[in-house]
Amino acid sequence: MTARTSRSAWKAVSAAGLGAALLLGGVGCDAVRSGTGPGSGAGSGSGPGGTVGKPGSALAAVDDLAVKGRAPKTGYQRASFGRAWADTDDNGCGTRDDILKRDLKDVAFGDARKCKVSSGVLADDPYTGTRVEYRRGASKVDIDHLVALSDAWQKGAQQWSKGKRLAFANDPLNLLAAEASANRRKGDGDTATWLPPNKGYRCAYVASQVAVKKKYGLWVTPGERDAMKAVLKDCPRQGLPSGGNPTEAPAGR
Repeated sequence: MTARTSRSAWKAVSAAGLGAALLLGGVGCDAVRSGTGPGSGAGSGSGPGGTVGKPGSALAAVDDLAVKGRAPKTGYQRASFGRAWADTDDNGCGTRDDILKRDLKDVAFGDARKCKVSSGVLADDPYTGTRVEYRRGASKVDIDHLVALSDAWQKGAQQWSKGKRLAFANDPLNLLAAEASANRRKGDGDTATWLPPNKGYRCAYVASQVAVKKKYGLWVTPGERDAMKAVLKDCPRQGLPSGGNPTEAPAGR
């Protein structure tokens, strides 16, 4: 396969993945339409590690994740995941602007190509449930890695190729526009150490983390697995998000 062909294939798959994320609710995940939240239906029971869910649910997918202790953070740096907000899908826009366009409403652009988002509104911030204004250069909106880069580094990403780490850092499945102060309080926490203050988003949030870790083959700690199940047992029909980019970025990104 030529480099040009590889980039074209990536672009086609990436566009489809971003479209899938949009269909899943504009924030990269959503529940199964038949019901969510407490009392949303049967499908839980007992099994290794606690509650299990119906096949295809986020709860069931927790049991697909390897369980290990956290590896040392030694050697971690942001640069290990490549240039920040690289244009991995070759659409002419950086990943940050791609996610802003996906998640914000009333978007205005600062360029004729409609690539650089200059303003918009996060109408219902997933982490706080509040309305947040976005202004380029003075933003109260961050783009969060649902599974933090540091967390990934300590749970398998140290062993990845550069292309896989770059893909992970720019995958729409793992990215979400969120209110900045809440995102910064999260830091590099996993499900066991941080959950969104907006309780109505917790099932979708944890389901996205499960989906990302399953897609990239990251493991979870015992406490993290138990925390995931503790959230998802109250929404056993919560769907597992899918889509996003391929798991290896084209060379030269």
